[in-house]
Amino acid sequence: MSTPRVFIVRHGETEWSVNGRHTGSTDIPLTANGERRVKATGKALIGNDRLIVPRKLVHVYVSPRKRAQRTFELLYLGLDEPLPWEHHGEIDGVGFPCNAKIEVTEDVREWDYGDYEGITTPQIREMRKQQGLDPNWDIWRDGCPGGESPADITARLDRVIKEIREKFHAPVMNQPKGEASHGDVLVVAHGHILRAFAQRWAGKSLHEGPTFLLEAGGVGTLSYEHHNVNEPAILLGGAFLVDIEGTGTQLPN
Repeated sequence: MSTPRVFIVRHGETEWSVNGRHTGSTDIPLTANGERRVKATGKALIGNDRLIVPRKLVHVYVSPRKRAQRTFELLYLGLDEPLPWEHHGEIDGVGFPCNAKIEVTEDVREWDYGDYEGITTPQIREMRKQQGLDPNWDIWRDGCPGGESPADITARLDRVIKEIREKFHAPVMNQPKGEASHGDVLVVAHGHILRAFAQRWAGKSLHEGPTFLLEAGGVGTLSYEHHNVNEPAILLGGAFLVDIEGTGTQLPN
């Protein structure tokens, strides 16, 4: 009996992600290269014998920002229902069958950078120096003036994590051994919010957690130890699935 997982997907490359500018509320599109890389990720990682098996997804959380929504469009999932937004571009192919419900939620939007929107970390540190503030700025500790604090981020992410565990994961892990388990969840969002999501998933405060990195267009995996919803864990390496010949049973490769 497989343990349900959460796949976190950062949106593809944008002009601002290339040059290191903090992009919160500013709604900018993916670059052409960003779109190509997301398509490649979808083809490599999504499928009936891949890391992300579409038929095992039960819910998808997507940020309201079009760069995240466009990323989801390019991931090659075949959905029964239309997307809850107008398409941001062409979609190639029909994808693999997926019955997951798609939810657009502000709870997974990017960190509100406030006064730091659209500028780089070196520029932020220089600004703080001129303002007489500690130039050794750390978003996990200091947050953003005019924007969100680590406490703000923690509150909204904890809501999502609680819902995932109670609504989608706990019921699956309470099923009798051997029954089919379709409890995987996908979150398509942004760099800082998804790194914070991983820290909160593991029960760490944002200022004390380990430093996670997630490249533009990158995919991370969260799950549990011992098939126990009370033992959340970071899955450092996930495997593709293969059918056991003649049984229809799937095992990690």
